Amino acid sequence: MNRPVSGIRRKPDWLKIRLQTNSAYREVRSAIGKGALNTVCEEARCPNLHECWSAGTATFMILGGICTRACAFCAVTSGRPAAIDPNEPERVADAVDQLGIKYCVITSVDRDDLHDLGVEAFAQTVEAVRRRKPACEVEVLIPDFQGREEAIQRIIDAGALVIGFNMEVVERLYPDVRFKHEYQSSLNVLRTAGRLKRDYQVVKTAAMVGIGEEDYEVDELIRDVRDTGCEAMAIGQYLMPTPKHRDVYRFVHPDQFARWKELGDSLGFKHFESGPLVRSSYRAERILEFVDRRSPKATC
Repeated sequence: MNRPVSGIRRKPDWLKIRLQTNSAYREVRSAIGKGALNTVCEEARCPNLHECWSAGTATFMILGGICTRACAFCAVTSGRPAAIDPNEPERVADAVDQLGIKYCVITSVDRDDLHDLGVEAFAQTVEAVRRRKPACEVEVLIPDFQGREEAIQRIIDAGALVIGFNMEVVERLYPDVRFKHEYQSSLNVLRTAGRLKRDYQVVKTAAMVGIGEEDYEVDELIRDVRDTGCEAMAIGQYLMPTPKHRDVYRFVHPDQFARWKELGDSLGFKHFESGPLVRSSYRAERILEFVDRRSPKATC
């Protein structure tokens, strides 16, 4: 078993990033601020924030900024959330329209406090964006919705092109890292989405490494995911958001990420991203280069 690296250890060269703050970055930041919106880019302290915002893209985080769960790796605040904002779907659509976004990613905190777990507000946000910007493709990154099939069906019916749900870590780490999740139940979310989805839709997941797993366990995770019928996957390096979060156990070398991509490609994934700075929504629009599908025009 590998051990955590020191919190003061310098990151390797392959994890160094160049900050960009051009006019597109400032425009995205302004639109998000004016709309009083949350982004997972900020809440999760994503290392690619400046690159994505400078390219005019962002991942919107809806249903507030407080999560009802407390995963050991996540920088999003956990606690008791406020009531949901009924105007949020239209405000997200306004921002997408203002920024001219052609590929929009929408995610949310977990809302176990709500009777429908937030699924209706999530679906309405997808529908609002598709109605306002019919040419904009939408990718969703959903919570597990406690495995409720009717909730997953509602998201699928909203018409997003990509239905994403993240496995996050290997099976052995679930009890320590994803306290309110179970590995097999999480795989079943992907399996259910694959069974219910429309022909044009793609099911996607993501996982992080360097959080205490062994290489062979990642191999097993990749195979388990593919067995659900999932067509797209992303793997990236875990980076500890604050000293209160789970330690980084290792910095995985790019060569190992390349080996995982070879495995993913050999198993028949349509799109497989693997690299130190890869995140589930990082350059998410690239899936259009590998999966020749488009969502039908919104009719809602």
